[in-house]
Amino acid sequence: MRDLLYSVYERRILRQLVGAESPKHVALILDGNRRWAREAGIDDPAEGHRAGAAKIAEMLGWCSEAGVEVVTVFLLSTDNLDTRSPAELSALLDIIGGVVDDLSGPDTPWRVRVVGAMELLPPSLAERLAAAAARTTDRSGLQLNVAVGYGGRQEIADAVRKMLLSQAEAGRTIEELAEGLDVAHIAEHLYTSGQPDPDLIIRTSGEQRLSGFLLWQSAHSEFYFCEAYWPEFRRVDFLRALRDFAARHRRYGT
Repeated sequence: MRDLLYSVYERRILRQLVGAESPKHVALILDGNRRWAREAGIDDPAEGHRAGAAKIAEMLGWCSEAGVEVVTVFLLSTDNLDTRSPAELSALLDIIGGVVDDLSGPDTPWRVRVVGAMELLPPSLAERLAAAAARTTDRSGLQLNVAVGYGGRQEIADAVRKMLLSQAEAGRTIEELAEGLDVAHIAEHLYTSGQPDPDLIIRTSGEQRLSGFLLWQSAHSEFYFCEAYWPEFRRVDFLRALRDFAARHRRYGT
């Protein structure tokens, strides 16, 4: 009966979305894996991370159906590298490597791009992620950004550093750089350069903060906070987020 009711509710939301504006870039903070495991009576937090990893491909299918062109998923922050216990971090890194391998497998349509400070990751994982992304470069499907070893402040610092180095290589003085510096120069060196900024950022688990996610790119994003833990996130929750997005009047700072 519950599944039937959700099915009816989904169809109702889908009717409401006909002709509505759809986001082209959706970013997701996949939060609540550990709490989901704990409330399910599972002692090992890695089981929560595995359940969350298994949800990603399903969510990408929902995004493709909705006409989303770019999806960014937050898998591991720079803070996580310092705050998680060695045992949990080791398991989490292995899960991330496995899910990115799966998402870039031969039977998947997505183009994978790794965004983050790869130099902060174990070399074996960084190489594994780079190889996964390389396998998908010729695909024409949805662009999937996997944010691993990612921090918004780190990204901005890296972008400024790359910009300064490129200008120095071009022989420009610091005075010339300062005179011509603008937002576009920094944006060109972000991890997501060449992509549109996210229209919609979804965070699960009831928390209402960015946690350093896409600090630069989210200047004009719409936010949607969902109470469900990520492993419990359903298609109806995703459709609710799209409906909420469609109902908003985007002002872009005006």
